[in-house]
Amino acid sequence: MTLNLWHSIIGGRSCCFVQLCKFKSAWCIYATIAVLCSIIPLYAEAASSFDEDDGPYQGKYLGKINSYHHQVSGDVYAVNEFTFLFVGFNYDGNGADTFFWAGASNRPGPQGFIVPDEYGKTNILDRYHNKDFTLSLPDRKKITEVKWLAVYDLNNQNNFGDVYIPEEFEPPQPQVGGTFSKRSHNVSSGAIEILDSKTIRIPDFTYDGKGKRTFFWTGVGAQPSSRGSKIPDEMGYLDPIRPYSKETITLELPGDKTIFDIDWISIYDLADNENYGHVLIADNLNVPPSLVQITPYEFSLPNCRQLHKNLQVSWEVFGPQITLQLSGQVDKDDYMSFGLSGSDTSSQMIGGDVVVAYLDDIRGYSIDYNITSLAPCVQVLGQNKGVCRDDVVGGLDSFQLNTYSRKDGINTLTFRRTLISSDSGDKEIRLDRSNYVIWALGKLDTNYEPAFHTYYPKSDVLIDFNTTEPVNDCFSFTKHVDAPIQTWERIKILDPTIRTFNAYLGPSGGLKGYQGWTGHVSSGLAWYLNGYMIPELFMKRGLTYVFKVRGGNNPHSPDNYHPLVITDEPRGGYDRLSDAKQSEIRVLAGVEFTRRGRPKPTAAGPLCISRYPIGYDRRLDDNFPSFKKFNRSLVTDCPPEEPAILEITPNITWPDTVYYNSFTHANMGWKINIIDNFNNVKNSAKSVLQGLRSFSTMTFVTIVIVMMIRF
Repeated sequence: MTLNLWHSIIGGRSCCFVQLCKFKSAWCIYATIAVLCSIIPLYAEAASSFDEDDGPYQGKYLGKINSYHHQVSGDVYAVNEFTFLFVGFNYDGNGADTFFWAGASNRPGPQGFIVPDEYGKTNILDRYHNKDFTLSLPDRKKITEVKWLAVYDLNNQNNFGDVYIPEEFEPPQPQVGGTFSKRSHNVSSGAIEILDSKTIRIPDFTYDGKGKRTFFWTGVGAQPSSRGSKIPDEMGYLDPIRPYSKETITLELPGDKTIFDIDWISIYDLADNENYGHVLIADNLNVPPSLVQITPYEFSLPNCRQLHKNLQVSWEVFGPQITLQLSGQVDKDDYMSFGLSGSDTSSQMIGGDVVVAYLDDIRGYSIDYNITSLAPCVQVLGQNKGVCRDDVVGGLDSFQLNTYSRKDGINTLTFRRTLISSDSGDKEIRLDRSNYVIWALGKLDTNYEPAFHTYYPKSDVLIDFNTTEPVNDCFSFTKHVDAPIQTWERIKILDPTIRTFNAYLGPSGGLKGYQGWTGHVSSGLAWYLNGYMIPELFMKRGLTYVFKVRGGNNPHSPDNYHPLVITDEPRGGYDRLSDAKQSEIRVLAGVEFTRRGRPKPTAAGPLCISRYPIGYDRRLDDNFPSFKKFNRSLVTDCPPEEPAILEITPNITWPDTVYYNSFTHANMGWKINIIDNFNNVKNSAKSVLQGLRSFSTMTFVTIVIVMMIRF
């Protein structure tokens, strides 16, 4: 057995040693030991390399933790210059005063420093069981500045386990690559930056947007070809890419794909099989691993289409029915929508027939909707128009829910309907040709109705539901921790001399605008007062204020009929509420009641609205650094008509906070602070500012006093 083991280690070259050692001569044994001593390290290195490659890339391998006490074990990788990745880490938690400990001495000892745990805290370590996490060295210390990392007990100066950093170790770090070749359609860029194993930043990227079906495209081989796959754009879309002009964008490779799996990235047109420009990816790049969470897609149906980085649809046709499954990486209060276009020649929302799928705390829902306008469902002259449930507009809910689940942040709902519905308002799912489809992701409002969509396609989406062979271009969901979006600067109008407000409509401005400021879902439109989107107002009791309202006075329009109202309720849409809900709200201005008790708006003026320029993509709203720059990009259209006048005089009976909003649609306005004295507000703001200015000094003095007491 020993001879066979040696032979398996050192290969056929050991044949002569095996034969000679049968005579058990001393020189033979010494020679064999010498060979083994020279080869076993190579074998160990090969085994280590094999372990590294057998699974997802996790960084540069440092080694297994040397275990001495308390069941310490695990593998350690260098993620970047400052960060370690622990994989399968174990520690029984029974040390008295134990920390992660690093230093530059030859071996672990009292000369070192505490490395904060995975939560950034320097608490005594608890028990770990087969846990994966990262540790970052404090004070921007680099891995190359230390020689070891240990699990160390300061109380008895005992080393429970350690790993050493080799000399001349080069930790992973972002790498600079080439530039996009300038072949056609003005494609160009600066030198790309490979930030980690899945993330590529492209500075100064330019493309004229005039290709037919052009995508970010990647694959293997010496040159780009049609044998590749799409890369989602910087917003996660898989549509043909838009024009770019010297923009810096960041792309993430889809699913479990990494830069080690590709040879090039191209701007590639699938219609003409033409490469407009590409950049090559070097081999064996020493880059940080991507720490995004990868969740494999799971579907039980034979066909799957990736609609967006965060949305998939799969299906199966059986007889006169089709079974559909929507899977989306969405928040708990999000909806997923998918269905047939309102046009037979393009993907169009208006006229669409869709399912809206979501989960609440109890169960899942797949509800049939009809889209007659891009507005919430409202009554127009006795008829419901907008994004309305089929059963509200006289139709039938044609979808039958089968299964639903939420797992690892992914909602999955399966449902079925007939290809030709008995509801005349439903569109037929054709099997003799491809179908133009539409989809959307967005937030649910407080009534579990779909609010204005956050993600939606800007180009045509075609699906052939009757394929002879299964089709599948879906990939695993990926998710990373995004930095919170910084909203635009909030606007407050507290000038006591301003008593007149010109009120008109404009777009709500993405996550940096209405939604970011209020925390409410958006209807797509918002009130603009004196040129500002939903400013917070301050009004003094006893003074008279005037709103000149231009929010639309055509009750036939579900999109642009917005009388202004003031109530004590923050969301608005008073006319959409039930009688019971209306009875709970105090209407302060903008509504009078008929003899039958029905509400009638009094401040419906002509429509004045700021719109996007023709051809603008509103999905880029959050690219604007400020509301001022966003507002300058809009085009305002106001007819030469007199506005409606809403005059108010807050009195002692008014609550301290009221809200201006739309009578017909929710979530378009904001708050009015009712005050007794402007001086109190100014003094309060001044004291807050002074407090902020003195905060640093006070904090420093406090820290000094605490340190003096402690030591």
